[in-house]
Amino acid sequence: MPNLPSATVSIVVPFHNEEGNVVELYGRLQATMEALGCEYQFVFVDDGSTDLTSKLLKEVALIDPRVTVVRLRRNFGQTGALAAGFAHSTGEYVIAMDGDLQHDPAEIPRFLEKIAEGYDIVSGWRSHRIDNFLLRKIPSRCANWLMAKLSGVDIHDFGTTFKAYRGDLLRELPLYGEMHRFIPALASFYGASICEIPIQNKQRTHGESHYNISRTFRVFFDLMTIRFLLRYMSRPLHFFGRLGAINMGLGSVVALWLLLWKVVTGIDVLEQHGLLLVFAAVLILVGLHLIAVGLLGELQVWQYFNRSERRPYAISEVVDQRLNGKAIPSEMNS
Repeated sequence: MPNLPSATVSIVVPFHNEEGNVVELYGRLQATMEALGCEYQFVFVDDGSTDLTSKLLKEVALIDPRVTVVRLRRNFGQTGALAAGFAHSTGEYVIAMDGDLQHDPAEIPRFLEKIAEGYDIVSGWRSHRIDNFLLRKIPSRCANWLMAKLSGVDIHDFGTTFKAYRGDLLRELPLYGEMHRFIPALASFYGASICEIPIQNKQRTHGESHYNISRTFRVFFDLMTIRFLLRYMSRPLHFFGRLGAINMGLGSVVALWLLLWKVVTGIDVLEQHGLLLVFAAVLILVGLHLIAVGLLGELQVWQYFNRSERRPYAISEVVDQRLNGKAIPSEMNS
C-alpha cells in the first residue's frame, strides 16, 4: 500500500439511478480508505436520479461528515456530473470511478501507488472486458485506437471513468460534452505525465447500464473537437487560414482560366460558363470568410492571454506629491 500520511484523497463518484449500489459502494470505499490510513473525502454526485439514489446519498452524508453530496437539478450526463464532483473536491489526489460497482474500490491503492511515484494521471485499463463482443468490445477497441492516434496519448482505454489525478492539474481542465474521456489528452497538452494500469471489469449486479450505441457518435464529434483544440487552440489561423488559402487558390485558378479563355477565344464567359464563374467567386468568398474567422480566432486567443493587461490609454508619467514630487515612469504596455 502507498505511504501517503500527509496526502488527502478525494473519491468522486457520479450516480444516476443506482439505488441498489449506493450503500454497498459506500461501505467498500470506506473500508478501503480506512485501511490506507490517509485523510479522505467522498464526493457523491446525484446526476438527476429519479429513484431512491438521492435519498440514500443524503442519509450517508448525515452519518459521515467526510461525505459531500452534490445533487444536480437534472441529468447532465457523466461529464457534467464529474465536473461538479471535481469542483467540490479538495483532495491533493482525486480518484474518479463509476457508481455501478463495476469498478472495485479495492484497486484504489494501486492507483495511489502510481500517483505517489510522480505521475499526474493514472488511467485504468479494462484489459479483459466482459461486455457484448459486437456492441461494446469492437466499437470500444476501434474508438480507443482512433483516440490514441489522434490525441497522441498512448493508452488503451479512454472510456473508463476509473482514473486518478493530481487535483491541482485536474481543476484547471475544462469539461463539457463527453470530454471526461479526453482528460488525459487535454492534460498531455500541458505536459502531464500519464501511465496506465490494468483493472478488473466486473459484471453489474444492480440497476441497468446507461450505455447505448448513440454515445459512439457523440464521442466521435468530441474527438474531432479535442483534436482541433490540441493542435490549433493557440493558433486558429493556421487551420482556418490554410482552408481559406486553398479555397481562394482554387477559385483564383478557375477565374484566371476563364479570363484567359475569354481573351483567347472572345467567348461570352457569363453566358457559356456562368455557373463555373459563380463557383469561382464562391470559392474566393468562402476563402476570405475562413481567413477572417481565423483572424477573429487569433484575436480571441490574444485576448485570452492578455485579458487584464491592456488599457485604452498610454501614460507617459505620473507625478504625485505624496511621493515627494517624484515622477513615476509608466510601463509601455499600460
